[in-house]
Amino acid sequence: MLMALLKTHQDYHVPVKEGRTRTVLVTGATGYIGGRLVPGLLENGYRVRCLVRDPDRLLGRSWQRAVEVVRGDVLQPGTLGAAMEGVEAAYYLVHSLGEGAEFHRRDLTAARNFAESAREAGVERIIYLGGLADSAAGLSEHLRSRQQTGEILREAGVPVTEFRAGVIVGSGSVSFEMIRYLTERLPVMICPRWVYTRTQPIGVREVLEYLTAVLEVPESSGRIIEIGGSAVVTYGEMMTIYAQVRGLRRWMLPVPVLTPRLSSYWVNLVTPIPATIARPLVEGLRNENTVRDPVARNLFPWIRPVDYRTSVERALERLQASNIETAWSDALSTSQRHRSPVVMTTREGMFLERRQRLVAATPGDVYRVFTSLGGNRGWFFWNWAWEVRGFLDRLLGGVGLRRGRRDPDDLRVGDALDFWRVEAAEPNRLMRLRAEMKVPGKAWLQFEATPDEGGETLLSQTAFFAPRGLSGWFYWYGLYPFHALIFSGLIDRIAKRAANLDPGRRGS
Repeated sequence: MLMALLKTHQDYHVPVKEGRTRTVLVTGATGYIGGRLVPGLLENGYRVRCLVRDPDRLLGRSWQRAVEVVRGDVLQPGTLGAAMEGVEAAYYLVHSLGEGAEFHRRDLTAARNFAESAREAGVERIIYLGGLADSAAGLSEHLRSRQQTGEILREAGVPVTEFRAGVIVGSGSVSFEMIRYLTERLPVMICPRWVYTRTQPIGVREVLEYLTAVLEVPESSGRIIEIGGSAVVTYGEMMTIYAQVRGLRRWMLPVPVLTPRLSSYWVNLVTPIPATIARPLVEGLRNENTVRDPVARNLFPWIRPVDYRTSVERALERLQASNIETAWSDALSTSQRHRSPVVMTTREGMFLERRQRLVAATPGDVYRVFTSLGGNRGWFFWNWAWEVRGFLDRLLGGVGLRRGRRDPDDLRVGDALDFWRVEAAEPNRLMRLRAEMKVPGKAWLQFEATPDEGGETLLSQTAFFAPRGLSGWFYWYGLYPFHALIFSGLIDRIAKRAANLDPGRRGS
């Protein structure tokens, strides 16, 4: 698995008090914010304990072995005592959105259990990330639940630092993903009234800075802290700015009436977000969420939130195979075992399709075979199809297959390989190719050889595709049946050649 991950945390450092290592508890470590917060805390010297219902859901995380994992459930108070023991501060980053109509009741019950257990264990502070909105403005059920959760946490008597944020901008944030998919897939967007609601989106990088820095700012204890970006925009402007950053032309079509219920059905149809999550999210869009209290600027003057456009540009920087691979593997390990022959998913604006085979050969042998692809040797399976694709690429003004490769056996980062470019080459382990043919988006093809039990090697072949606009989605789905045949045949031929490699050419 690729190790270039979580660049979000590399740009800041909060010093830990001298002379002691402090234990902090993180709930929601399998979620969007929690999973990114943990490595930031570790980098800053904290001892981290994660409370999870299913420890297997942390498999594949690069930081898994660096944390203490305790099995527990905030809805079962008897499981919380062990997790709280010796903890100085506890992050509460869980919610029940998407678990049905009773999510509000479950949220409050879970918060009460957690706060009472924290009080009994002597936890000094609870840190909670809630929702930004004016509580006097007739909140949606989702936003009301988020703010009442903070109230319940405070009732137990443990000091609570409650951050309130609106839309968090980052690849993987459900609110941002909704904006992303709507804008990418719809050249003409129907705009109900909520599209003109004002909001103050904040980048995930700044949210993580606040959540990490709060441990070293005692004045923040017992406070409600509103956080947002440097600019106030409407949801319609968010989609327009996203389209501009992506180089897409989009048109807004205002409609006088489109209820949140109908809007949620539309979001469910157009995006991967299920209706159980889409509806409470869309209902919350009618509530303006802007920062009214400047306390965050006073308590954390060194944190300087950026505007929405900058946050979008940062989020889109993650549309690289090396970044998405980690996030995808983290999620995939929660539901799929590593020997699943074929897995296909969509994550953070990118399609990913992985095929795997167990090969009776060493990783070096497998690596030697897949790094010999292209050039005069061709592509092992349906080479005529690759040649046709290269011919079509030349007709479209692309590079085609005529470049071949620099050397039939040696491979270096930066080499041209037919209509690919070698982006990564780790001897006896991994090769990643970036497409330079004409495609409506960005594409990569990655091969990886990892040792497996019994002396065999697990060969993984992953296709990544980040579509650009609606044409990209049509391209992927239109060619998928054809690609599925080619990629299945290709990995089978690589596996067969590696297993039958001449002993005289074998490596270690």
